Amino acid sequence: MNRTDRLYALVEELRAVAPRPRSARWLAGRFEVSVRTVERDISALQQSGVPIWAEPGRTGGYCLDKTRTLPPVNLTPQEAVAMAAALRQLDATPFRAAAGSALRKLVAAMHQGDAAAAGKLAQRVLFLGDEPPHAPSFPREITNALSAGRVLRIGYTDRGGTSTTREIEPLGYVGKEAAWFLVAWCRLRGGVRAFRIDRIGAVSVTAEVPSPRALHREDLDIRYGVLHQLSLG
Repeated sequence: MNRTDRLYALVEELRAVAPRPRSARWLAGRFEVSVRTVERDISALQQSGVPIWAEPGRTGGYCLDKTRTLPPVNLTPQEAVAMAAALRQLDATPFRAAAGSALRKLVAAMHQGDAAAAGKLAQRVLFLGDEPPHAPSFPREITNALSAGRVLRIGYTDRGGTSTTREIEPLGYVGKEAAWFLVAWCRLRGGVRAFRIDRIGAVSVTAEVPSPRALHREDLDIRYGVLHQLSLG
């Protein structure tokens, strides 16, 4: 078990028996680590805001305040990424630290598999520059493009006004102040392209599931500005 999984499991173990305590020795045996490792993990959780305290005495140990923590939250990976994108708009406000802390708590309370899927999805959402991007009305097929994992057939009008029909394999999103872009492998051009979403016309989802492709920053070939990857905490 890696440390991230163990931290999550420690919280759930203490939640399950709260308000009764669990000793460091008991927890060490449960997770097959040393008592010192448990103490370091508990300290890390306390510093991140998890309401754990030590109860002294022979029958003491670590206790969790259930009333101030969340049980596993049934957020979908898309919902978690949507919340991360929304909270990013607080970066330039006095609430930046609180927003980050709230997001970390929500992700920690998600089911483990959903949290991992959300992390992978967030890696494919990038922002160009520091200003929050304009938010157009996204077609549902575009909104679900990454999670659906299907080839899309789109009608696209480029900046010169030329319209084409293309089959694309969605890879990620890039947002900048003026617009959002869907980054995809374009079969017509044989390479990675960024499609401005407000220039996409008709969209249909095909039954084809393409082979996985990695999205690398160098594929985006952006010569100005700095890309910032969406973070879940």
